[in-house]
Amino acid sequence: MTSLYDAAIIGGGPAGSTAATFLALKGHKVIVLEKEKFPRFHIGESLLPYSMGAFERLGVREKLDARFFPKYGAEICTSCGKGAAKFNFKDAYRAVHERAYQVTRSEFDKVLLDHSAQSGAEVREETTVENLEFAGDHAGITISHAGETSSIAARYVIDCSGRNTVIGKFFNLKKPYANLKKFSVFAHYENVARDEGHEGTYSRLVRGSDRWFWMIPLSETKMSIGVVMDIADFKALKQGPEDALDAMLREQPEIWSRIAHSTRVSPVRSEGDYSYRNRRLTGDRWMLAGDAAGFIDPIFSTGVFVAIESAEQAANAVHAVLENARCRAGVFKKYEREMNRVMDLYLRFVSKWYKPRFIEVITNPVNKFQLAPVINSMLAGNIKSSFTLWSRMEAFYLVTFLQRYIPLCPRLPLGPQHSDAVARR
Repeated sequence: MTSLYDAAIIGGGPAGSTAATFLALKGHKVIVLEKEKFPRFHIGESLLPYSMGAFERLGVREKLDARFFPKYGAEICTSCGKGAAKFNFKDAYRAVHERAYQVTRSEFDKVLLDHSAQSGAEVREETTVENLEFAGDHAGITISHAGETSSIAARYVIDCSGRNTVIGKFFNLKKPYANLKKFSVFAHYENVARDEGHEGTYSRLVRGSDRWFWMIPLSETKMSIGVVMDIADFKALKQGPEDALDAMLREQPEIWSRIAHSTRVSPVRSEGDYSYRNRRLTGDRWMLAGDAAGFIDPIFSTGVFVAIESAEQAANAVHAVLENARCRAGVFKKYEREMNRVMDLYLRFVSKWYKPRFIEVITNPVNKFQLAPVINSMLAGNIKSSFTLWSRMEAFYLVTFLQRYIPLCPRLPLGPQHSDAVARR
């Protein structure tokens, strides 16, 4: 007989484990179908303070506190060295949590998935979804494990399969962002120089004229470093990822001055063309959450934050309709509307990031009209639909627009400014 679950979760990453745990804690019969064996490598290592409340509700906060590196803020600077701003999360507008975590994702994801199992969810790793069938009052799911095929059924399916976006592909819903055709190259390094104290925990974003770099401290000694650029620009380099990353880092005085004596301790990895959104996020028996719903860009570290936020909301929605099926249309519609609002919010922020005038304004934050605390709040993950946040962000966008015509903030060359000594290295 085919097993019937209240909810089947496709994918065991942060979104999948979050949705599974919340539903299991509410007493529902839940299964997680994860195609890989954890721990496994994943990028997206910097979290946001507004996820801390979800970690507390999941009951996993103490485990994370004991294991992962704290993150107290972020720094944004230009590769020319002439523009910089530091954002301490405690100074954000109406700050609720003053820190987040910098994590090695292989470890972080396994902690969350193990916690799902401990909370009552059934977790099946190395299990692939082969087919889906939505009919009547349940979904039929064909799965394979160790070469054997079997079937299960679930009243609802939450797709948290990341960029595999299983249901998105099943219904042909995936649509790329034409203006965000990006390519990233990255690796881990030991003994990179960093600032003292809390500022040594900050994510550091270095904006060049046509690319940007991240520096994310994962522990007291290890750091994740990577670059994001247009796919066309990477292809024009005519280099492999390893040679390209090394050459690009050497060209950046703001980075090379800190890593010249460090050691790369991981393979150089790359990912490309990762920005997209699905045209629908819900159906009669299914929902999309996390990267399975859409992914915008690694800038501002919103990936894991949106994954956890959407997964909790999806779990709440499924719980509501399991309790009262008649509310399904309204609950699912509300979820889809809210998740699209959040993605639109960050899509606008990210799209502005790639405009030269944006970086000139954001690296010269002012406290007039609470602009600096509100930007800080956005960077911390405050996505509440409030008039204060909306109006201050509109004011910020207005300043960036005017900056195109009037130098309200100093003009910046953005590209690296080499001294002779650096150029000869």
